[in-house]
Amino acid sequence: MRPAGAKQQGYVAHLGHLLGRAGRDDAQAFAELHALTVVKMRKTVRALLSSPADLDDILQDGYLKIWRHAASFDPSRASPITWMCTIMRNTAIDALRTTRVPTSELDEALTIPDPAGSAADEFDYTSAEPIAREALERLPEERRRLLALAYLEGESRTRLSERFGVPVGTIKTWLHRSLVAVRKDCLGRAHTVTAAAA
Repeated sequence: MRPAGAKQQGYVAHLGHLLGRAGRDDAQAFAELHALTVVKMRKTVRALLSSPADLDDILQDGYLKIWRHAASFDPSRASPITWMCTIMRNTAIDALRTTRVPTSELDEALTIPDPAGSAADEFDYTSAEPIAREALERLPEERRRLLALAYLEGESRTRLSERFGVPVGTIKTWLHRSLVAVRKDCLGRAHTVTAAAA
């Protein structure tokens, strides 16, 4: 079994590698990055919201910013998770300010310590890369395209509704179910791999 410190270093290096590839317009690397970090990003955003109603829209906007600015990520200045969480927090705070929700305490969220060192992250992300890729490939082509348009191209739910010819509510349901399916697939296969290696 690898020491916890080695796992943590592997985690940071792997996310940095995926960000580097995403910065070179590697959509597959970004999809893997999304699959591996969406749970943490969701928790980061949810902690700032009084209502979860806008959670998915904020996550989409935040990941779009991460995609667009991935090339500017500097591992010497911050860990990948710190960098991504900061973007997500800023996106959430901007969204709340736009809707005139009081944010006097939200600015303090930016001072939250780097969560990359928490015990919950002691996971071998290098081994998880092929698992995430396979999980994405097992999605129907239409759902992969939907995820790419929403999280890489930044298309709004309304535009996706027009493109796919279904109500906005259906688009939200498809996106949610597709992300849940990828997450469950990744976690299930990761558990199988871990059990086999034990």
